[in-house]
Amino acid sequence: MRGRLQNIITGATLCAVALIVAAATVGTARTSSESTDQANAKRLVKAMSDYLASQGEISFDFETNLEIVTKQNQKVGLASSGSVTLDRPGRIRATRKGGFANVEFVSDGKTMTLVGKDRNVYAQVEAPGTIDQLVDVLRDKYHRPVPAADLLMSNVYDQLMPEVVDAKDLGSGVIGGIECDHLAFRTKDVDWQIWMTQGDSPRPCRYVITSTQVAGAPQYTIDIKSWKTGAAVASERFSPTIPANARKLNPGELKDFDELPAIFAVAKRSGGQ
Repeated sequence: MRGRLQNIITGATLCAVALIVAAATVGTARTSSESTDQANAKRLVKAMSDYLASQGEISFDFETNLEIVTKQNQKVGLASSGSVTLDRPGRIRATRKGGFANVEFVSDGKTMTLVGKDRNVYAQVEAPGTIDQLVDVLRDKYHRPVPAADLLMSNVYDQLMPEVVDAKDLGSGVIGGIECDHLAFRTKDVDWQIWMTQGDSPRPCRYVITSTQVAGAPQYTIDIKSWKTGAAVASERFSPTIPANARKLNPGELKDFDELPAIFAVAKRSGGQ
């Protein structure tokens, strides 16, 4: 009897040990797989960043959609379209036309000009430096973000990755008939996704940002098309066209230059949610 009981106990113990080992192995496999997945997602973004940085001249057209939720819990989308042409290190022209504004940003590397075409107003300030410096000045000092600004910097990877806490390679997706790598990332305040072309010249096709700490989790999407680099970029004049009767304002006085018009107010989530 004792021997039989001992055998039963021993068998049960071996089964338990086997289950524990199996569970540990699965856990290790998942951790290893997730780690590889995150590393691959970051590697793909780094490859795109390096490719973009190597291009002295870039132009593209874009379509944007900003989805917000009103106080009445109704989701609405604000659509616009435009174009961007840049000539590194310091020249850029960007246009955006939507339901609330028709605007243009131009810099020749020394002077920055913002033109509100519908309202026939403009602002002009000295802003010598690179495109990176100009984007920072527009965003931080004048609260006038440039469309797709994160993707225009000289080191896109350093702009996007510092606050990332989770990364996923979601495989392939098709944007505008082009097969892309689809990647998803999380930070404390936002979730963002990017679709980029596969191959030796990875470029962004779609970029989506979801503000998780804002009521209604507004989402901004930009689709990029008609991508050109180098000699394929049409010759651009990096000086603004200002109507003779346009009224000059300070940059902070220009209304509806952002994707979110002045008639909308942003509400933070209550209770830190």
